[in-house]
Amino acid sequence: MIPSPSARTCLVTGATGYVGGRLVPQLLAQGYRVKVLARHPERLRDVPWSPDVEVVPGDALDPESLRAAMAGIDVAYYLLHSLQEGDGLEAAERRMADGFAAAAAATGVARIVYLGGLAPDIPAGQMSAHMRSRAGVGDVLRTSGVSVIELRAAVIIGSGSASFEMMRYLTERLPAMVTPRWVRSRTQPIAIRDVLRYLVAAASMPADVSRAFDVGGPEVLTYEQMMHRYAAVAGLRRRIILPINVLSPGLSSHWVNVVTPVPRAIARPLVESLKHDSVCREHDIAAFVPDPPEGLLSFDDAVRTALTRIQDAEVVTRWSGASVPGAPSDPLPSDPDWAGGSLLTDVRVRTTTASPEQVWSALERIGGANGWYSAGILWKVRGLADRMLGGPGLRRGRRDPASLVVGDVVDFWRVEECLPPRLLRLRAEMKNPGLAWLEFTVEPLSSGARLRQRAVFFPRGLAGQAYWWSVAPFHSIVFPHMIQRILEQAESSAARSARIRS
Repeated sequence: MIPSPSARTCLVTGATGYVGGRLVPQLLAQGYRVKVLARHPERLRDVPWSPDVEVVPGDALDPESLRAAMAGIDVAYYLLHSLQEGDGLEAAERRMADGFAAAAAATGVARIVYLGGLAPDIPAGQMSAHMRSRAGVGDVLRTSGVSVIELRAAVIIGSGSASFEMMRYLTERLPAMVTPRWVRSRTQPIAIRDVLRYLVAAASMPADVSRAFDVGGPEVLTYEQMMHRYAAVAGLRRRIILPINVLSPGLSSHWVNVVTPVPRAIARPLVESLKHDSVCREHDIAAFVPDPPEGLLSFDDAVRTALTRIQDAEVVTRWSGASVPGAPSDPLPSDPDWAGGSLLTDVRVRTTTASPEQVWSALERIGGANGWYSAGILWKVRGLADRMLGGPGLRRGRRDPASLVVGDVVDFWRVEECLPPRLLRLRAEMKNPGLAWLEFTVEPLSSGARLRQRAVFFPRGLAGQAYWWSVAPFHSIVFPHMIQRILEQAESSAARSARIRS
């Protein structure tokens, strides 16, 4: 028996991701108690709903973490997906799902809710590895003996969704484009609003319901039609789209990686999912979750809502907030703790008459559209090089132009620590042979502040050493000007404040 919402506790995995981060406040609003399993719990420290949930540190591949997280849980949301490439993908996904299913059965979880992909109606052998693994996860979860509600969705339309952002950037940046033939495959896009409505409702479906449901919006469209419709809603001229047959999914994902901020590791599974038609074969979900009186959100309305949220800076979660596959996830090491020598560092220290708060205000605006305060062309070159290597480059931007919280993305960095107005530490997610951080410490003085800027690099082998010393000449250009311009910005702000007071 599944208890009523007021007595029910839900576990949400993937809460630092796009869907999970939006699902948690929806569950709380419906009266559920919520636990969150997080590999990096510090990324949730500053989200608005964090005081209202129990955060359990752990890894979904660790049986002990899973059992601890599932203790006392009624409904467990499986919102995990490996984006690794190569032959190990399906095995990794199966291993993760196996562990989750076993922990759910062992701890008495009443229901698992899984958001999967809407697979094309073709033999499994013809599907991409990513799509096949998504379908396989549902099969594995059902072996647990626990009731499983699997929601199968195709393209999700919403501000911050990887699918939506890929379409948006392609359409906005390319008034004319030669495209792969997959732009004419049919799919059934669904608004994130409706996905979340189904996810929340799945927790309270009758206990004897255990099955997969296809979920989609009210329209079936090709990717080409979606780009044209997006252009119309966004007020752009009609796009010229010329599909050809020679671009493979691999080449297409490289093309998407160069044109949009979406890294190749995320773009490839999205592209591969578009090779075949993905259309709902049933709408049985309506028997348990009736359509709203006004109907499911249309594609145009979903795009219009997404654009409004982007313009109003209301994007709570974004695809870019998820970890980049292959990016370092280790915390900043202490210099003496590493065997084999010290970390490689570049340290700059300057003092200013500006207050620590004014220094922090300038510092907190770093990156994104605000830029990096010095040698803009060198940052662009490094960002382009990272894109060509399959990294995120500079195009992820930042969530908010004036404030940062732990877990935020700042171009090809991520905020690892943020203690205003004292400490800001960014961890690199760019492609390089080592682990890298950029750290700023603000120290109050009797008549101003001292800013300490430290670039830290832990090299991996000879390639890492060669990388550091090859870019050291550029550091001598970038870093002195960076710290100086930050302080100049702070001093300019201090001067404006003084004029206003006088």
